[in-house]
Amino acid sequence: MGSRNPIRHFSTWFRTAVRRSPDRWFDPTAMTLATSNKAGNVTARVVLLKKFGPEGFTFYTNYASRKGRQLSENPRAALVFHWPYLRRQVRIEGTVEPVSRDESQQYFESRPRLSQIAATVSKQSEVIPTRKFLTRKFRHLRKTLAGGAVPLPRNWGGYRLVPDSMEFWQHRENRLHDRLRYRKGKSGKWTVERLAP
Repeated sequence: MGSRNPIRHFSTWFRTAVRRSPDRWFDPTAMTLATSNKAGNVTARVVLLKKFGPEGFTFYTNYASRKGRQLSENPRAALVFHWPYLRRQVRIEGTVEPVSRDESQQYFESRPRLSQIAATVSKQSEVIPTRKFLTRKFRHLRKTLAGGAVPLPRNWGGYRLVPDSMEFWQHRENRLHDRLRYRKGKSGKWTVERLAP
């Protein structure tokens, strides 16, 4: 059945995915994030996992983006990791909460300088007239800062998905795949269930 702790189980699979990634173009930290607004309109996109542990799964974005607006209306979300070269996927469902401003600041400062500037000038998900409009803003801010520190944008930072359900899927022959689901009870303890494929 594997570990009774889904985070430990994930850690084992994730380390394997990183170690056995077939080339530099496949990013094992890539995960599909699905969100919805209060009306139930669902959207999905790929984001990058930046940290995980018992507290949850952390990613960063613009809070005013479409996903940020949806999460402010409905903090429930889902993640999917797919590692085709391992024939494995992990599905995670839970509640999303913003990380602390200090944690966002620390991560922002670890990013390449040009990525910091890009995050500052991009009003993510908003319509822009041309690409030139965006690159002009980028060059202007780069020149304005003149090598100085890039301030953490007020509307940019991290989210953490706190899981209450995690499913591990492993391909098997004849479509008899393995599916293990962990569900967190009210006491905080995890129950492990085997699902039919």
